[in-house]
Amino acid sequence: MEDNSKRQGTRVFKKSSPNGKITVYLGKRDFVDHITHVDPIDGVVLIDPEYLKDRKVFGHVLAAFRYGREDLDVLGLTFRKDLYLASEQIFPLDPNNKRPLTRLQERLIKKLGPNAFPFFFELPPHCPASVTLQPAPGDMGKPCGVDYELKAYVGDTVDDKPHKRNSVRLAIRKVMYAPIKQGEQPSVEVSKEFMMSPNKLHLEASLDKELYYHGETVAVNVHIQNNSNKSVKKIKVSIRQFADICLFSTAQYKCTVAETESEDGCPVGPGFTLSKVLHLTPLLRNNKDKRGLALDGQLKHEDTNLASSSMEGCPVGPGFSISKVFTLTPLLSNNRDKWGLALDGKLKDEDTNLASSTV
Repeated sequence: MEDNSKRQGTRVFKKSSPNGKITVYLGKRDFVDHITHVDPIDGVVLIDPEYLKDRKVFGHVLAAFRYGREDLDVLGLTFRKDLYLASEQIFPLDPNNKRPLTRLQERLIKKLGPNAFPFFFELPPHCPASVTLQPAPGDMGKPCGVDYELKAYVGDTVDDKPHKRNSVRLAIRKVMYAPIKQGEQPSVEVSKEFMMSPNKLHLEASLDKELYYHGETVAVNVHIQNNSNKSVKKIKVSIRQFADICLFSTAQYKCTVAETESEDGCPVGPGFTLSKVLHLTPLLRNNKDKRGLALDGQLKHEDTNLASSSMEGCPVGPGFSISKVFTLTPLLSNNRDKWGLALDGKLKDEDTNLASSTV
């Protein structure tokens, strides 16, 4: 009975500087974009006043887009674009800052004592989510992608260069969860004409729903009505990831993340029809060897997922827009004619996943 009555503890992330003089406490490292606003980055810094003397403690949040390998940075030229920078003086407290403490900050300050000072940062809703491009096995250094970093450091002014011994750096993520409400069921149909054939081959496909969680199986409903004089010998379904990487211009990269073929019910001869359901499950573990595949942002060596779909176009500024397209291709008996259609689908994160791509 006593165990059931105990209140569940709050998880807190803690990191200290190498000299142990300042320590950062954060309640979470994933900050959710709700379209209208982003979860604030709030926490507490514990300081050693005797070490600081007349110096101050500053904090900043940096979002950076790395578009080249870290080992290629030479002669001061880096393949990195800073996307957003927010700075704040944490100690001494700004008397003009009348922002109320969050519940987490109140509890931490009560526990840590008078040398704990709060900080609070807000990110704009349109900055991109944390995304990583999967590196090749031999690549060294930080992978390409968008990453966020929270830093607290000691200095006389905010523009002072932080020293490693008295600064704390914490990787954080900006994530986005897709809405729970499902949209319209995606469906599309197309017809193909052939030379010397009086009628068309008709192909229709639909998905069982619009939004899918990571690891969920995608069911593709297929209907073929063959009014041509050709025969369909095989059906091929694939899911491809399209990543729009926006820097000075937009480049689109595509990669197949799941694929299946079926000959059941084939060949579909002239005048016959075929209806069936094919299933695919796009998973990162089946695509570990594909360099440049877009993944959800990663903290150290934690597992992640294939990048979730963007809901609306490319984010403001350099970054990523991700989409999943389900393609369906009937292969004809002469093995020369290949055509098909594409269905738009979206992958989204559930509560147990860590990050999603931008809206």
